[in-house]
Amino acid sequence: MDSNSPILTAAQAAAFEADGYIIVRGFFSDEQIGILHKMALADTAMDDEASERLDAEGVASKAVLVNDISDNIYSAFAANERIVAAAEQLMGDEVYHFHHKMMLKEPLVGGAWEWHQDYGYWYDQQHVMFPDMLSVAIGVDRANRDNGCLQVLQGSHKCGRIGHGTVGDQSGADMEKVQALIDFYKLPVVYAELEPGDGLFFHCNLLHRSDRNRSENARWMFVCCYNTKHNDKYQTIGAEHPAYSPLPRLPDSRILEIGADWNRAVS
Repeated sequence: MDSNSPILTAAQAAAFEADGYIIVRGFFSDEQIGILHKMALADTAMDDEASERLDAEGVASKAVLVNDISDNIYSAFAANERIVAAAEQLMGDEVYHFHHKMMLKEPLVGGAWEWHQDYGYWYDQQHVMFPDMLSVAIGVDRANRDNGCLQVLQGSHKCGRIGHGTVGDQSGADMEKVQALIDFYKLPVVYAELEPGDGLFFHCNLLHRSDRNRSENARWMFVCCYNTKHNDKYQTIGAEHPAYSPLPRLPDSRILEIGADWNRAVS
């Protein structure tokens, strides 16, 4: 990767600033995302480590969350030099790994995620003072309206942090204010449909949600979350996610190497 060349175009950076999100089609290749998909499906620890969160109707959605970078396929994506460079381009500062997670919406049973901002609970729970954070959702399966793709409220990152409370087992945004943004301020709800390998970059104050998976197709999505160096935690007591440490930058080839090693091991 040429370190002097920006990952994203000026138009993409401007769209992120205006809308709070961008979708970069084919950010990872079919070969790269195929390795992640295949290895994740074979990961016997996935079910054991998954936590469940109930939506407002009491239906569970599952996620596996990891705070550390290690030498595995998941970290090879989270520390990928292109995704890190793109995050830094959008945030205007060095970023570090906050956490990564695999979101597991299983066929017919995967629950909804209620309207929320990531910063709505990071602010209170993670001891960070500025909304200078972002996430990147990577399509592992195809994500569409039928299987519960993310929905984003375009431009909602500009309204600032909204109060959050408990909805089921989840942290949900104040629905009076969310509804006002939709009905009074006319912010559009956009279905962020993704093909495998697409990357959805979104600001930590962007309101987003997803429906239940009512289809016969799984919707697995890998989400990498980053904080900026200048927004480091002012304290770490009681905080789940890590404070600043330099993030290694791994080349695209590392994904392919891990995949090749895994193929040899299972063949």
